[in-house]
Amino acid sequence: MDYKKSEAKEYAREHFVGVWAANLTPFDEALRIDEKALRQNMDHWIRDLKLGGLFIAGKQAEFFAMSVEERKRLITLSVEAAQAAGNRGGIGRCGIITSCSDTNLDVVLDLARYSAQAGADYVIVHSPVLHFGADTEETIYEYYRYLSEQLDIGIAMWNHPDCGYTMSPELCNRIADLPNIVAIKYSADRARYKRLTELAGHKIQVSNPSEEDWLENIIELNWKLYLCSTPPFLLQTKVDQRMNEYTRLAFAGQHEQARKVRDSLEPVRAAFRASKPAGKPQAHGKAWQELLGQHGGPVRRPLLNMTEAELAATREAFAGCGLRLA
Repeated sequence: MDYKKSEAKEYAREHFVGVWAANLTPFDEALRIDEKALRQNMDHWIRDLKLGGLFIAGKQAEFFAMSVEERKRLITLSVEAAQAAGNRGGIGRCGIITSCSDTNLDVVLDLARYSAQAGADYVIVHSPVLHFGADTEETIYEYYRYLSEQLDIGIAMWNHPDCGYTMSPELCNRIADLPNIVAIKYSADRARYKRLTELAGHKIQVSNPSEEDWLENIIELNWKLYLCSTPPFLLQTKVDQRMNEYTRLAFAGQHEQARKVRDSLEPVRAAFRASKPAGKPQAHGKAWQELLGQHGGPVRRPLLNMTEAELAATREAFAGCGLRLA
């Protein structure tokens, strides 16, 4: 780590910024992690797309279908890729945040400590799955307080309705006071994340994974971090980086120009949305990756792969979306 625990918030305020993408994990036909394919994907994301950072081993990456050792391997490979790319011609090193989420707290701590030792910049931990409707705010606060006590690395909260509840902005703000809580991926409605930004935006980076809302959140809420999903590498190519462009324009205060670039991506968004089958986000993302020249591959159970008809519809939508490949 390049900072002390007491410096985590200040460090993240300066470095935990820009467009960060959540990886999809390429598997081979035997459903093993295809390390060569993953390295090539990460090299493209880091060197060609020049993303601010990568969110490693999250739900998009199918962490729930992996062993702890496989998750550690993803962490190692991502840190190695970021370190190998270095300063990238002056734009800075690609940051790495690792998902250490698990229902077993010992696994969370093991992965977080491993991440820090491996050289990751931050970790992100999903809010706990609470059974029997026991989603009390004190339980959730104590969960993050204990993690903060046990770990020195910067921690991002992660809350999504699939854990069974939505954390209130007031609870998130209370957790944001902990010394090494540096950010939140807040998959909530705009009213909630706007309120949290008002309460805690001076303490932590607040973000939401909606690419459609990213520009307006920069302009209206002064956000600096997109954290994070797959659009940064599914809506962009080496020669067509409109998400990066409108982000740069917005950060520079050129809001109308940024909106024009953002709006020009709507045919790509529409094609992607229209071709995505219900319940198959990872499989569809991997199919789209392959059309972009990246590596996708199959998904692991319990997820379902695309049917031939679904693949054909995706190819047709992609062909007319207007995203430039060369």
